[in-house]
Amino acid sequence: MKRRFKEFFNILTDATSSKEISLEEKVTDNIILIGTAHISEESVIEVRDAIVKYKPDVVAVELCQRRFDSISKKDKWENTPVTALIKSNNAYFMLAQTFLSSIQRKLGGEYGVEPGSEMIAAIQEAEKYNIRVALVDRDITVTLKRAWRMMGFREKFKVVWEFLKAMVGYDEEELETLDLKELMKQDVISQMMEEFSQIAPSASKVLIAERDAYIAQKIYKESKNGKVVAVVGAGHISGIKQQLQKQDVTVNLQDLEQIPKKRFNLVKVVEIAIPVIFFSVIGWIIYSTGVDPWDRIKDIFLIWFLVHGILAGVGVAIARGHPLSIFTAFLAAPFTSLEPFFAPGWFAGLVEAKLRKPLIKDFQELSKIESVRDFLRNKIIRLLMVVALANLGSIIGTIIALPWILSLGIS
Repeated sequence: MKRRFKEFFNILTDATSSKEISLEEKVTDNIILIGTAHISEESVIEVRDAIVKYKPDVVAVELCQRRFDSISKKDKWENTPVTALIKSNNAYFMLAQTFLSSIQRKLGGEYGVEPGSEMIAAIQEAEKYNIRVALVDRDITVTLKRAWRMMGFREKFKVVWEFLKAMVGYDEEELETLDLKELMKQDVISQMMEEFSQIAPSASKVLIAERDAYIAQKIYKESKNGKVVAVVGAGHISGIKQQLQKQDVTVNLQDLEQIPKKRFNLVKVVEIAIPVIFFSVIGWIIYSTGVDPWDRIKDIFLIWFLVHGILAGVGVAIARGHPLSIFTAFLAAPFTSLEPFFAPGWFAGLVEAKLRKPLIKDFQELSKIESVRDFLRNKIIRLLMVVALANLGSIIGTIIALPWILSLGIS
């Protein structure tokens, strides 16, 4: 994993013909783009200097309301119970915030810059001069949901794998291969975008091209009210500039805020088929046995209950879950395996989260994990393992129990 990561960035930093991006792109008299590296002190200085230099009427930042709240109200965000986010349908945002900050936090620690510092600097400088701040990025939850719906199974697997690597973080040896000045070169940024497009081509359109168009439209709209200095990531400079240089910038924002309908889901078909098969076996036993089928039916229910309950409970125990979480998984698994809408891990995870409340700062500590001990102590890791292993135990239970009861039904 480490070798692949290092090779990837070595390829990027070997680009010798790259041409430096000017961090300042004056697109029109009313629109100035400032490209940032997100983890560079130079970006912070560049942002402050640009606002002083141009004295804009509006400072536009590449943030949505959720991300703005997370960096401007950091203490409140970090002490928010994870269960509150899940209940308020912010799970996508929680995952995104972790993904965006995990690598940035590692690199930021190396270079002495907090993730999001350039956006904070832009907001602070705007407030200092009583300049209006405009949030021009699409809601990150919408972006991620659109990207997820666009991806096929293989793309989802690749993205999840990269996400897991990012959560754990990268070591000092890997950081030594990174050069922020190289990462600010246009050709290098383009190569990074191309690399992501190869990992998940369906999602790259949503995460890159759509956001470029969305941000450009918002900036264009703000420019009608006066001069705009827009602070955006260096990787978006080229795409946003192309959109703004069109004769007529007309992007339908409502279309880009719609969540696509779910595709055909084979997993759901299997989940529906399992209870159909189970109760069909029960019906067949009643029909074919005649006088006294209840002993065989009792055996079937007992097998189903014990196999699912024990394996789901063992999964939670392996995850070092609370005894009540283990008991919850044991009780829930036999029933959730017979309906397609819930999973035992959800119930076990909810109990675990209630009894051992993880906070967002526990999630952010993932990038600082340095040992197996740190890994096992993290409440988020434990919660995720409780959910995952309870579900895995129940799945294994179905694989074992379904053929077993089928053999009882036809014997």
